[in-house]
Amino acid sequence: MAIKGVLFDFSGTLMRIESADSWLRAAAERTGTVLDEAELVTVAAALEAAGALPGGSAPTSVPPELAELWRVRDVDASHHRDLYTGLARQVALPDPELYDALYERHWQPAAWHPYPDTAAVLRGLSERNVGVVVVSNIGWDVRPVFRAHGLAGWVDAFVLSYEHGVQKPDPRLFRIACDALGLAPEQVLMVGDDARADGGAAALGCAVHLVDHRPVDQRPEGLLPVLRLIG
Repeated sequence: MAIKGVLFDFSGTLMRIESADSWLRAAAERTGTVLDEAELVTVAAALEAAGALPGGSAPTSVPPELAELWRVRDVDASHHRDLYTGLARQVALPDPELYDALYERHWQPAAWHPYPDTAAVLRGLSERNVGVVVVSNIGWDVRPVFRAHGLAGWVDAFVLSYEHGVQKPDPRLFRIACDALGLAPEQVLMVGDDARADGGAAALGCAVHLVDHRPVDQRPEGLLPVLRLIG
């Protein structure tokens, strides 16, 4: 059966979060916190190891008191915030205001960078009359990020886990996305970077294509095969 719609994951698939150094620097500027370069690099590395940067590396270990929040972090906006600010609090910061500032920084469009081929692939799908839905395990609204980067016009719908109270790999989230396109799962391709979460679409009958979750400058053409799969 021909593919008539594509579901895309957000983080690590269409866009990538900024580096931990850049993230911390922006939050420090917002709060007026002064960090010398050596301290900034050290603290940023500690925050990254703690998994405190949403969209960044997973924690090297999840504190027991945060384990349940980690499991359900994307089904509710408050869970998401509590989890990531809790992870950040595993690292001593010079200004308590930084914990909230760090979390709020990652909402900002400037914190996200589209992969080099994201626009070309989304535009190419639109030109082929192929429907597109962004399906993301997320605790906040990514639509403003897509608008700021000039990509929203090529997305037909956003299916965000926190808005539906269910997260990938639960097939129900993929069903919502397929229904948004008015297509049977067999007519839909899921594109993502997580074999477990995004691969859950296969249980519904969707085809699945995985990409590597790499920094933006290390994956110039990871999405282009999608256009070849569509034909």
